[in-house]
Amino acid sequence: MTKKKKDGKGRLTYKGVLEITRAGRGFVIVDGMDKDIGIRPEKLGNALHGDEVRVEVPEHGRKFGARLEGVITEVIRRKQTEFSGRLQVKQHFAFLVPDSDKMPVDIYVPLPLLNDAKDGDHVMVRITEWTGNKNPVGEVISIMTQDAANDVAMKSILAENGFPLHFPDDVLEEAARYPEGVDSKEVKKRRDMRSTLTFTIDPVDAKDFDDAISYKLLKGGNFELGVHIADVSHYIEQGSALDKEAYLRATSVYLPDRVLPMLPERLSNELCSLRPNEDKYTFSAIFEVNKQGKVKDYWLGRTIIRSVRRYTYEEAQEIIEGAEGDHKDVILLLNEMAQNLRKARFKKGAINFSSQEVRFKLDEKGKPIGITVKESKEAHQLIEECMLLANRTVAEYVSGIMVKEKPVPFPYRVHDAPDESKLSLFTAFAAKFGYKFHIDTPEGIAASFNEMLRLVQGKPEQHVLESLGIRTMSKAVYTTDNIGHYGLGFQDYCHFTSPIRRYPDVMVHRVLQECLDKNIKPVKHMEAQCRHCSDQERRAMESERAANKYKQVEYMQDYVGEEFEAVISGVSSFGFWAETVAHKCEGMVSLTDLRDIDDFEWQEGEYALVGHHTGLRFAMGDNVKVRVVSANLEKRQIDYALAAAPQGSRPQRTRSMHPAKYKPQNTKTKTKRKR
Repeated sequence: MTKKKKDGKGRLTYKGVLEITRAGRGFVIVDGMDKDIGIRPEKLGNALHGDEVRVEVPEHGRKFGARLEGVITEVIRRKQTEFSGRLQVKQHFAFLVPDSDKMPVDIYVPLPLLNDAKDGDHVMVRITEWTGNKNPVGEVISIMTQDAANDVAMKSILAENGFPLHFPDDVLEEAARYPEGVDSKEVKKRRDMRSTLTFTIDPVDAKDFDDAISYKLLKGGNFELGVHIADVSHYIEQGSALDKEAYLRATSVYLPDRVLPMLPERLSNELCSLRPNEDKYTFSAIFEVNKQGKVKDYWLGRTIIRSVRRYTYEEAQEIIEGAEGDHKDVILLLNEMAQNLRKARFKKGAINFSSQEVRFKLDEKGKPIGITVKESKEAHQLIEECMLLANRTVAEYVSGIMVKEKPVPFPYRVHDAPDESKLSLFTAFAAKFGYKFHIDTPEGIAASFNEMLRLVQGKPEQHVLESLGIRTMSKAVYTTDNIGHYGLGFQDYCHFTSPIRRYPDVMVHRVLQECLDKNIKPVKHMEAQCRHCSDQERRAMESERAANKYKQVEYMQDYVGEEFEAVISGVSSFGFWAETVAHKCEGMVSLTDLRDIDDFEWQEGEYALVGHHTGLRFAMGDNVKVRVVSANLEKRQIDYALAAAPQGSRPQRTRSMHPAKYKPQNTKTKTKRKR
């Protein structure tokens, strides 16, 4: 919490992040304060939702509801500086009318900064100046044609979450100055691993290969496992324009049709990427492993490698399942080791939540023409376990080093135990299905979760209990306070293995090298940097969710009027959400549409809507049949109507219940949205 002394007028100043409600009221969230600071609309100044701001509060000032009331005095950092909208050009000036209602004023664009844009064009504008009560001033940075509706939507989502769409010129120039290949003087400073069998396993469409693994048989029967990570910190000089831009972004953002990289492509896809048959600088964790797959020793340090083979996950999985392929014996041995590591993790308390990733098949214009669900198979787990091993080992090493009797400031990746109130609700719900939880200790909770996840497989309640179990968990964050990673069951954990796409990994590399050199220079504001990286990670996830939702809505536009089997994925006081089984597209069935059947009451602890007269229940995990009513791209919203009651439900028959209303309507004619 940032708190200044009195300024002589009985006022205190705080620093925090502004949130603005749809009604226009503001709330500044300040670390360390139990309640947010309320901001009336006329006291917001030119601050926008998500901005980091300074707020002034009278020491004995008025209350805003149950909160202190303040005034925004300064915008420290803008969440968003780029906006899409329609351009209006007059004789001597121009304005951008923003698409987003999060920008409440038009942006003034001087004629010399139109950059060939014309009246009526859909453009992207970057704010260059905004002082006082005047309109912000901006320049056109791109013109978006009607044919590129998808491009406009994806860029708008990124801009809304504060991610710059272009790299500044000085950053691109700095990236372009780095030479190709490796330097002989630098090679002599590193452990040379180029003669060791090394390869990568990545998604089929990957371009930035930031990790590789190596294998070498040792005397006595043990073997050497190398986990090699792109040495991004070798290229990015701390405090440089490139470093500042990477920190500002803090993460790459992965949308269905594109990647917004943290680093310019010169680095992310070329110099740093561990492409096959090229010498590359790496930071490595190298392990000696015995025949049983147990780690006997390890080494950390900078290396040089040469990958000889690039596998896709699909190719590696085929080999694991019995197909012939390059280095088959090595892949099978490493897979066996990874499965042993995985079993040991779960035995020690890691929670075995499975996750599904939806992928869109897109045409040349970015329109989704198919949806597939990607499942985690043994090839994915092989790489996952190697990365977890490296991350944990680096964190354990650094956590054991002290400077002036204090721990080294370090960006740990931590995950707290579940919130007690959420856990209490969940365990009471799970008990109704016969699953008991031991909640006296974190270890007991984890063991209970794993036992439930094992027993629930293939049962009707599997979906609801897995979904609610994940929601019970805390969010993982970056911090210097090493409280451990509850979900993984690790006391020490960090992110070391993806520096091309995550800035905390770059921070980890720098601190690790200082520890190895015994020349530690503690970073004063490490916790603030961790908080920024956690915030950017959250914004990236929000961007990815919004983009996936946009693609789901776009996909379902072709199926308006059709019916699908679905599973209830959420319940609220105003209806329930249902996710189609075939393509994982979630939409809402509103309470208004259910009133023809009965008056429904939301029972929060039951995660269900229950009819007053019929007893009919709509609960999380229930199977239903829904009809697609509308798919609104502007709102990124799918509306469903109930086509059939939940399967297996046994409502009590009353006069007010009309069975005919559960019958699917005749939807033989496929309705498409006009384009």
